[in-house]
Amino acid sequence: MIEDLLPAEVASVELYGDDPSAFLLAEEAAQFGSAVESRMKEFTSARSCARRALSKLGLAQTPILRGANREPLWPPGVVGSITHCKGFRAASVAKKSDLLAIGIDAEVHEALPPEVFRYACTDQELCWLAGAPEGTHWDKVLFSAKESVYKAWFPLTQRWLGFEDVAVTLHPVERKFLARVLIDAPVIERQPLAAFSGHFLVRHGLVLTATLIPRLPGVTTCHQQNCLPS
Repeated sequence: MIEDLLPAEVASVELYGDDPSAFLLAEEAAQFGSAVESRMKEFTSARSCARRALSKLGLAQTPILRGANREPLWPPGVVGSITHCKGFRAASVAKKSDLLAIGIDAEVHEALPPEVFRYACTDQELCWLAGAPEGTHWDKVLFSAKESVYKAWFPLTQRWLGFEDVAVTLHPVERKFLARVLIDAPVIERQPLAAFSGHFLVRHGLVLTATLIPRLPGVTTCHQQNCLPS
């Protein structure tokens, strides 16, 4: 399903449930440490999806470690995003020469818990939800859209972005969303990160969202030896 939300230059792998053949590379296992079995299976399957997605770009198997804020650290020349929720894992990657950033998110299609709902939605979003079409947990779609925006934002800025710092407008018929950043947004490679656009799906009991930032023509920041060939 995640491929339905992203262009052809993005390589994606998704998995329903856990992959019994999945494994962690030694560097990944050392960094992950100990955890309950269910969490370990989830992490392992998600990392397996990520390495398989990288193979679609022609990359050899490589460990995908975590940064100080638990974000995935991709090989040179690559941007990507990983998501997992109950029963689903996915990873999407692309050449850095094609895209500046990717953010994907998956959530179970159910209402947000009240304690999350109170801080996840802006006043404008609450007004929209009051008259939103029936049959979809739009609060969870809003939540997921903000998660995917954060996953694209953080690798570029290394800055926190709270739910209250993003205002999302949903377009249900087109299955699109627009997100405005409500705090001062930096300019990265001539692009202000003040607005994001993306797509969403509600299917098979899941909410999926994805956003990406295309690279402006002629702009590059990586040395040739660290870039994947175009």
